[in-house]
Amino acid sequence: SRYASFGGTVSFHEHRSEVCDATMRFSVYTPPQAAEGPVPVLYYLAGLTSTEENFMVKGGAQRVAAERGLILVSPDVCPRGSASRGGGYYDPVTGVITPEAGFYAAGFYVDASVEPYAKHYRTYSYVTRELPEVVEASFPVREGARSIFGHSIGGHGALVCALRNPGFYASVSAFAPLCSPSSVPWGREAFSTYLGPDEGAWREYDASALVRRGPLPDGRTVRIEQGTADQFLDERLRPDLFEEACAAAGQPLDLRMREGYDHGYYFVASFMEEHISHHADALGASGASS
Repeated sequence: SRYASFGGTVSFHEHRSEVCDATMRFSVYTPPQAAEGPVPVLYYLAGLTSTEENFMVKGGAQRVAAERGLILVSPDVCPRGSASRGGGYYDPVTGVITPEAGFYAAGFYVDASVEPYAKHYRTYSYVTRELPEVVEASFPVREGARSIFGHSIGGHGALVCALRNPGFYASVSAFAPLCSPSSVPWGREAFSTYLGPDEGAWREYDASALVRRGPLPDGRTVRIEQGTADQFLDERLRPDLFEEACAAAGQPLDLRMREGYDHGYYFVASFMEEHISHHADALGASGASS
């Protein structure tokens, strides 16, 4: 499906993923500048219970992307297989559709190594390898011009993808990310489920551990937006641990604590324009900075 938006189009797509061995879905905003030639692409990773629709519907990103000339891409967070639309969350392993999603409905942006998740839950490789190949072969993307950001678990995913692939993305930012999953009970439970008991394997998907290995190239700054009224701040997110790790590694960090904001999309939409402009500048996108 395709919809006109700010002189460009929002479209929804699905394809058979070899990496996840499932049908995967993603949404794309194509700005008007793409009709004239290739433009940069900005990948957005959504949170725990999101689909490819949440960002396009709630994020408020299209206007700024149209002004700056950026393609936006937001994948589904989970290999849902033949998910019943509106019918819950499909587990491709068991074939069960549940009314609500626990965290196992999301891929957590890791490559699972524990059965029965290992076959389908390979969302790290999907985001960093297969999705860019599909998108950048199908849309007018300027070669090598890509950045990444995300929200909540997707913010965790964006940080991990950028830190593990330092030359692949021009910039990275996050809204209320899970900054040190290995250090909090919720993250440890998820990691043990997907990755087993080896905490060395966990550190490959822990931004606070990854950044200690060395900063991003060219002095690239990591930007994080975090609400002070976020109900998950102290128990799950722990930006203070990432801040400590960045300081130890010499990684520039722009951590902005936003008074009174919580974890939801009202918060995300409030600062979306600033984040898109941050990435547009890093990508050399057209249009004036806001």
